[in-house]
Amino acid sequence: MPIKIPADLPACAALESENIFVMTEDRALRQDIRPLEIALVNLMPTKIATETQLLRLLGNTPIQVNITLLRTAEHQSRHTSAQHLERFYKTLSEIQESSFDGMIITGAPVEHLRFEEVDYWDELLEIMAFAQRHVYSTLYICWAAQAALYHFYGIPKHPLPAKISGIFEHGILHPECRLFRGFDDTFLSPHSRHTEIQADDVSSVPELRLLARSEEAGLALIERRDHSQVFMTGHLEYDRDTLDTEFRRDKAKGLSPQIPRHYYPNDNPNSVPRMYWRAHANLFYSNWLNYYVYQETPYSLSAISEEGRERCL
Repeated sequence: MPIKIPADLPACAALESENIFVMTEDRALRQDIRPLEIALVNLMPTKIATETQLLRLLGNTPIQVNITLLRTAEHQSRHTSAQHLERFYKTLSEIQESSFDGMIITGAPVEHLRFEEVDYWDELLEIMAFAQRHVYSTLYICWAAQAALYHFYGIPKHPLPAKISGIFEHGILHPECRLFRGFDDTFLSPHSRHTEIQADDVSSVPELRLLARSEEAGLALIERRDHSQVFMTGHLEYDRDTLDTEFRRDKAKGLSPQIPRHYYPNDNPNSVPRMYWRAHANLFYSNWLNYYVYQETPYSLSAISEEGRERCL
């Protein structure tokens, strides 16, 4: 949240030059406040674990957030009970007339398929079209980021020689970006994927800009310049043991997975994994909620739909 100080206080200019969010008294008096409406489209098979991870991060800010959980209607989940889905989740048809300040669309373990082969691809296209019209800023994670870049901008995904799994250091390409307020010069993030988006493909699209990348893991963050779309190729939301669970699951299937890099102490899977990305994960989601949603979204939710219609023209 911002600090409120007089515009002519000498500290104001110094703090703004350091990328600290300062709100002048005049702006504070003009601000209307209401809870944010955030939709979470959960494509992961382990829905309860994923919703817990993301809600933990969204809840760790002073901003009041109302959450709407969404699922695809066409895909039948094998890992989450029908009772849980019916009780807590809605489908697109149930929220067609609503608007949201923000939306998060998770990844999904379907990278081995062409996008059009995913059984809920047509429904996902409808969800992404809905986001364009009815959501102020949408955050796409991992496979969803690849799907959205492919759908909106024709950017392909490229198969990797081996799965990228582990915790990787990332350099920030635009430190002035508000998503990085309070960040160190570099940050760590988990990755877990078999495909990648390449920088040259993104750089060829004028509406997009690269925000962060890793020498080992490749691109990490991309945004549309108007902040209506943010694409994250990694998993800042992961818990300490998420990569460990994936590693042991794949090992049990006889897939001979590589040990996740920079994860276990001394690369020993019998050791407790290190957790050293939590601070930046909390900061990133706080920054997205505050700067890309709370500070920019219209007070009236109906105005979001009006802006969305203009965005689609």
